Parts: sequence; structure tokens; C-alpha cells
Amino acid sequence: MRRSFAGLALALSVVLAAATAVGAPTAAAQPDAAPAAAQALPDGPAKAWLVADLDTGRVLASRDPYGTYAPASTIKVLLAMVVLDHLRPDNFARANASHTQVECSCVGLEPGQAYTTRQLLEAILMVSGNDAANMLADMLGGKPVALAAMNRKAALAGARSTKASSPSGLDGPGWESVTTPHDLAVIMRAALQYPLIAQIMRQPSAQFPGKTITNQNELLTRYPGDLGGKTGYTNLARKTYVGAAQRGSRRLVVVQMYGDGDLYGQATRLLDWGFAQP
Repeated sequence: MRRSFAGLALALSVVLAAATAVGAPTAAAQPDAAPAAAQALPDGPAKAWLVADLDTGRVLASRDPYGTYAPASTIKVLLAMVVLDHLRPDNFARANASHTQVECSCVGLEPGQAYTTRQLLEAILMVSGNDAANMLADMLGGKPVALAAMNRKAALAGARSTKASSPSGLDGPGWESVTTPHDLAVIMRAALQYPLIAQIMRQPSAQFPGKTITNQNELLTRYPGDLGGKTGYTNLARKTYVGAAQRGSRRLVVVQMYGDGDLYGQATRLLDWGFAQP
């Protein structure tokens, strides 16, 4: 029997009767077997992964969906939701030196330059700007306030194994963020309920003060029907990815965690496999 993941109240409140509602982690979760007539379930470089129907929550296949892993920059999807819960896209503030004192990837904030909420959201979702994540946290009232809001948001969404310890997803001794493939699927489904997040994730490029920024999600050009996604990498997390795609009226979400190698290739194969399922 295939499992399903829980969603926000904004998403479906009831999953298919044939699916089991996700609650506490189950022991030894393994990939669901492919129907005999379907193509073989693909494997790949991610240690843990999940592919599910974005609208019903039905999990088509997974490996270690409740295992806890460092999220790296995929946690910025959670930050983006919190930002839009509290700030308008046209709100603005000026960057300061503290925002730029961070391990990069960075968008390149200039101290004294004014940036809008939307520009900073584009920076975190398209080029994974850690400096922009720091600035957004300050606009929310400082890092402790922002992190508390992110963790409340995760719990309300049903991502109860998620803990954000930094707004950017950077990690270190004593401040490791954690999430699971299940939780990242929940977070992604919730995030796509925000029209601006969905729009930014699909933008190939955007104008930023002094430059043009280009979306780092390669599936935008590699996979027809891609709805956007978020990459991440730290030494602790390895490569991570969460994204969604649409074929006809069907939408799928794919999550990969703790990977080394071509995660985009694995995501493509998992999505193709998922769309081939009944």
C-alpha cells in the first residue's frame, strides 16, 4: 500500500482512501514495487529520496522518507513562506556589512544598497544567496525571531521532523538544521500555494540591482513541465534537491537528500517513472 504525506490546510485535507496517512515514521521504509507493466524503478546517487503526487499526497516510491538529514539550502523554501507571511513584496531595507559576513554562495549584497523583499526572495530561491537569507532574517526581526517563525511554520505544515537552525541552511557544530524527504515534500507543496514563490521558482532570470541573476535549477531547461525547485549543498548535507513538475493535469514532487553525483539525472528518471504510474 502506498503512503501519503500530510499537507497544509491550504492543500488537500484528505488524501486518497487507498493511501495510508503519514504519521509517525514507519520502520524500514522501502521503495514501493513498480507494477509489472511499468518501467523499472530508477536508482541514483541520493541516499534518501521520495516521489509523490503533489496534489493528492500519494507517495509513489521512496527510500528512507523519514530519515533525518541536513537540508542545506532547501530550507530557504521554508524561509520564503515565512517572509511572505509577514512582509509585502515591495517592502525594502538597506543591506549592512553583517549580512555579507557569511559563507557563500551569495548574491553579492552591497552594504548601503536598498533591496526589496521580492528581490531578496529571488536571490534566495534562484541563486541561493546566503547573504540575502541573512538580510531577510533581519527584516523579520532578527535570526532568533526568523528561526522561531520557520520552525512554527514547518510544524503547522506537518513537517514535524524539521528544525531550522540557520535561515540559509548553513550548518556547523551545535547548529545543524534537519529535515526529512517527507517533510521537504510537505514544505514544497505548501510553498507552491504562494503564487509569488511559484512564479519566482519558474523564472529563468531576474533583474537584481547592478546585475542579472540566473536561476540555478537546471531542470527548468532540462525537464519539460518543470515547476521549479531548490538545490542545496553543504559538506554535512551533501547534495540536496526538492522540485516539482507537471505533465498534463498531473503534478509530482521529487525530493533527494544526501547525494553525490548527478541529482538532476536521478530527478529526471524518478519523475519520468512517476508520470508512467497509474
